Order: sequence, then C-alpha cells, then structure tokens
Amino acid sequence: MPKITSSAELRNNYNEISTFCHKYNEPVFITKNGKGDLAVMSIEAYEMLTARIELYSKLKEGIDAADAGHLIPAEQVFAELDEMLKGIPAK
Repeated sequence: MPKITSSAELRNNYNEISTFCHKYNEPVFITKNGKGDLAVMSIEAYEMLTARIELYSKLKEGIDAADAGHLIPAEQVFAELDEMLKGIPAK
C-alpha cells in the first residue's frame, strides 16, 4: 500500500518520512491541496529504478535486433569475450 502524506507532513516530519523511504525502499507520495504532487524516495531507490529502466531499454534493443535478424553465433560471441578478458586476472 503506498504511503501518502501532505506537503505539511513532509515539512513537519521530514526525518520520519526519510526514515520510511530508506527502511522500506519505497516512495512516499506527497499531496498539495489534496491532490498528488510529488513522489519522494531515497537515492538508493531512485538509482535502482533508473537502472531497471536502463536494463529494460537494453533488453528491448536486443530483442528488436534479434527480430530484425541481427544475430551473432554464440561461438563468435564467446570468442570475442575471451579475447576481451585476456590479461584480466581471475578472482
């Protein structure tokens, strides 16, 4: 269930709202004059969200390329990866 609070609550209880965002890794929706206005979230939650969007975008590019017939044989991909990884010590 999303947490919804007023802009006055944000102003008066910033630390509590910040703690909530960090603890539950969820946004808090802020209202202004009874209407939705902002979504407040931790930096970590924001970075995870933007990383997920970027991942979905890259996956879509790959799917579109495959649908268009732009495929590379797995053997070639692994050979190129092996070449790129030469000289990098294994952990």
